[in-house]
Amino acid sequence: MNGVKYWAVVMSLAVCIGGGLRAEEGLSFDISADYLGKYIWRGHNLDDDPVFQPAIGVSYGGVTASVWGNLETTGINGNSGEFTELNYTIEYSGGLPGIEGVGYSVGAINYHFPSVVGDTTEIYWGLAFDVPLDPSVTFYHDIDEVKGTYASFGIGHSFEKIAEITPDIPVGMDLRASLGWGHSSYNADYWGVKRSKLNDLVLSVSFPIEIGGWTVTASLKYMKLVSGSIRSGNDGDVFFGGIGFSRSF
Repeated sequence: MNGVKYWAVVMSLAVCIGGGLRAEEGLSFDISADYLGKYIWRGHNLDDDPVFQPAIGVSYGGVTASVWGNLETTGINGNSGEFTELNYTIEYSGGLPGIEGVGYSVGAINYHFPSVVGDTTEIYWGLAFDVPLDPSVTFYHDIDEVKGTYASFGIGHSFEKIAEITPDIPVGMDLRASLGWGHSSYNADYWGVKRSKLNDLVLSVSFPIEIGGWTVTASLKYMKLVSGSIRSGNDGDVFFGGIGFSRSF
């Protein structure tokens, strides 16, 4: 069974199981599937051709467990139809006690690369603020192969309706911006730059549409490598887009 068929079966089972269990108080499921023009991760252009990225997650209370995958759709890296990355995440999130409007999350991510040797694991923690532009900050600490830290600072704003397909199907718009920073040890391993730097800036606009219980989202993103020493020899400016499907139940 190839990768796309495998995930189609998994997601179909998730919909059936989730529909049967959603009456269970506090239990929820999320599934998604994104088709993107490129795979960009923290400024790295890991795949310059289109990719398919499905995910499935289950939450109970403040705990969420999820699996995410990257499947190559072309032979640019010699892995057409294969998963080159699987991420396993466990997270706990909630509101900071006694501080209204501040949420937190802590968790761990295991990065598994089926086609190469060398998995790694990060732990992370983050804060999100319920104020204009929804600012957030998340720190990722590699505790396995890299022993470095990466931080992401984000802002954004959402419009529930900017247009409509029909009176019952509005089109929304989400604007997002994030800025990444890497510690010297992190940058030394990932970029060969032995200094702490502002690494990558990502700007995105997306248009979610609710149809039959699903959210269909078209998106456009721009990534810029900020540091001159990191830009040297790398794709410093990248535009790419995609379309995604998601559902929660």
